[in-house]
Amino acid sequence: MTARSDAATAVRHVWRLPVADAVRGQRALWWSVGPAGELAVLLVHRRHLDHTRYVKGWIGWGPKVPFTGELVTVTGREERRIPVKDIRVRPSHLALLPDSRFLLVGGRTFRDEADGLWATNAVVFSASGTPEAEFCVGDDIPALVTDVHGGIWAAYGDEGIYGGHPESGAGLAGWNPRGQAVWSPEGRLPDHPLEGCTAATEGDQVWLVWYSGSSKGGTFLTRITPSTGDVVSYPSPVPGPDGFAVRGNRAVLTRRNHNKRSVELIRAEFNGTTWAVTGRHRLRVPGRVVMHCGQGRDGSLWLRTGNTWLRIEA
Repeated sequence: MTARSDAATAVRHVWRLPVADAVRGQRALWWSVGPAGELAVLLVHRRHLDHTRYVKGWIGWGPKVPFTGELVTVTGREERRIPVKDIRVRPSHLALLPDSRFLLVGGRTFRDEADGLWATNAVVFSASGTPEAEFCVGDDIPALVTDVHGGIWAAYGDEGIYGGHPESGAGLAGWNPRGQAVWSPEGRLPDHPLEGCTAATEGDQVWLVWYSGSSKGGTFLTRITPSTGDVVSYPSPVPGPDGFAVRGNRAVLTRRNHNKRSVELIRAEFNGTTWAVTGRHRLRVPGRVVMHCGQGRDGSLWLRTGNTWLRIEA
């Protein structure tokens, strides 16, 4: 599949929900890409789900807990499936961990007034789909990604930032796979975050994209080096992107036409101090694009369009 603007832009078709699964009532819900480029999608049968008519696309489907799912992992032409039983969290995110383990994270949580503790919203599963650990990684999480070592990186929403959770309040946070907070910005951001947009990784580095609500603010690309804790932020070349991937001094970003079969595809380059747009065009895609549609891994932007996944190189 190829889309063209002034220069050819290769768009690879990676995977589509098989017709047989759709006919059986399976819905493709939460998804992620691992550091090795493996696509993971959690399928859940319609009988376990309710649909919110006012929320468009796949994010309008919500599970009735506990529920059972099936994790599909696609690596090249190989497809692996495992059952995942008795899931007791309402996920907003799926993320992959080392040794074929994976993580389900709920976007919202709450604090028990009796003991002051925040409820569990993250569950680690073994490679066979068995729960191994559970903990809380903050409240209201629009963007989440895991790094090559299993670190968990989140950009929070306004209700999490101003809702009283100790780590969500900083706007960005890093956690280890045991649920311990290991990184916070500590005043090193150009402004205080208001909302997370999307996330990406490049090698050992993590990028979190977010915007602030102040008059001096805007959208920022924040690069974190987990091994040192170093952080550097740049103004985004476009406001509020849904997808972002970076390879060296090149980046590709997308902005969705909500619930439409198209996105704005933007290319940018880093000149040593700033990111500048080098090209943009409207890209027609096979399915409708809604929230949580993009994730960047090592220079590749993975884009979900309905029940089809595409890969765009930076």
